[in-house]
Amino acid sequence: MSRAARIPVLIVSGFLGSGKTTLVRRLLEDAQARGERVAIVSNEFGALGIDEALLGGGEERFVELAGGCVCCQLSDELVDTLEALRTQVDPDRIIIETSGVALPFETQLNLYRPPVSAWVGDEASVVVVSAAQLAEGEELDGTFADQVASADLLLLHKIDLVAVEALAALEATIVAMNPDAPVLRAAYGQVDPALLFPAGPEDLAVRRARTAGHAHGHDHAHDHEQFVTEELRVPIGLSEADAHAWIDARKGLRTKGFVATQAGIRVVQGVGRRLELTPPGDLLVPPDLIGRVVVIRRGPSHDRHM
Repeated sequence: MSRAARIPVLIVSGFLGSGKTTLVRRLLEDAQARGERVAIVSNEFGALGIDEALLGGGEERFVELAGGCVCCQLSDELVDTLEALRTQVDPDRIIIETSGVALPFETQLNLYRPPVSAWVGDEASVVVVSAAQLAEGEELDGTFADQVASADLLLLHKIDLVAVEALAALEATIVAMNPDAPVLRAAYGQVDPALLFPAGPEDLAVRRARTAGHAHGHDHAHDHEQFVTEELRVPIGLSEADAHAWIDARKGLRTKGFVATQAGIRVVQGVGRRLELTPPGDLLVPPDLIGRVVVIRRGPSHDRHM
């Protein structure tokens, strides 16, 4: 790719546990099959970052920003990271996976800040929505509603977890929250990448016009719900059932990590009331992450980040 070419950027956002990392992994697999160079910026709200292990590594350039949100506290770090990827990697495209509590529109505004504004090409935000969460009717206001309302594209995800006859009503719910955004349906992140990346200059012009007047700088502020994280140290060598019960008693809105059970290493994935411990498959789990689980909970009241 020529250095003069602009680089398309896709922001993958969505509430805690919606399946963003699964989608990004699918996009990586497709890029590898096509021989494309993809750079990933993954944002973890907690200080312990585990998404690189969950993505399974690979030749793509991966940068993890942990300990805050790229839409606010880490916005300067995001710009610096993007510029470094441009000069050091020069990828064909960039994917930014935000934390589950980040606001995609605020993240997107960082793409209009120099120096990255000089080389960012088509850009779009896809917000991943868990059909199961939507069906349960939990945590649908606040951050979730803000994320859906600011999406360029909505992905109704995990549709395998709900009845087929319920999908039309679930889709109508998010359409009512953002009538202008197209909706795709998927399970396990199986989406044609061509549907996610912007189509061309006309798409870009529309999106830039929509953001006109929204200057983004150090004095920019927005309402941001407060969430807190906790790292659990899970005892080594429990049975799988006991490990599940131990974590289940301490889980939050989002729970993820790795544990060592009597049956072997297990990947911990929890969303709301649901908690799963599954074998890692072909994932290479760093030894220093085994026995560590991050829990995200809703904090008291709201917080305003500058």
